[in-house]
Amino acid sequence: MSIAEEFVLDFARPERIGLEEAIYATGKSVEQIDAILDSAAARDASLLLTRLDPNKHVALAMAHRARIDYCAVSRTAMFGPRRAVAGPARIGIVAAGTSDIPVAREAERTLAYQGVASTLFADVGVAGLWRLTRRLDEIRAHPILIVAAGMDAALPSVVGGLVSSALVAVPTSVGYGVAEGGRTALDAILASCVPGITVVNIDNGYGAACAALRWLHAARTLAAVEV
Repeated sequence: MSIAEEFVLDFARPERIGLEEAIYATGKSVEQIDAILDSAAARDASLLLTRLDPNKHVALAMAHRARIDYCAVSRTAMFGPRRAVAGPARIGIVAAGTSDIPVAREAERTLAYQGVASTLFADVGVAGLWRLTRRLDEIRAHPILIVAAGMDAALPSVVGGLVSSALVAVPTSVGYGVAEGGRTALDAILASCVPGITVVNIDNGYGAACAALRWLHAARTLAAVEV
């Protein structure tokens, strides 16, 4: 079997669900990723790659790297023609600590790939609650929020109790010992007494952004129907 037979790209996904396929780079060889990018380039198509480690990025074919916008922090890559990011920002991304930034950036970059503006609020965790409260009015201005937090993941519950925005929480794998690689954060959010919080998997900034995009699409569709 050739490498080209090891994958089938789903270019029709946007017409079905309004979201494009992303290429999850973990577990894929450099040769497989190059072949995927060859296929996209032949169609002059864009692709979003997630979890692309820097060592794999630098090992890609030079022609591919020249067409990639790469972010080592989020390990995301945008390949091919770029969309202009249109505002105003309707989605806010709230990160508990600096250690949660890679997950927050993955969400931010996923939205940017789709041409959707967002605002990142960094290091506003509950250990220094004043950092959150001083920016609360700015956060409230966004009808959709993504909140990333590790350790005890208290931030989504706190934010969810203070704002009316639709909220998707991302537990992160940040924390010592009993944090258990994000499982404690996940359980804490699932057990939250704040109603209506949506939860995605541990460290899944991409999935959180996709959830936010679905809400945004639904709001636009509803507005069009009402008109």
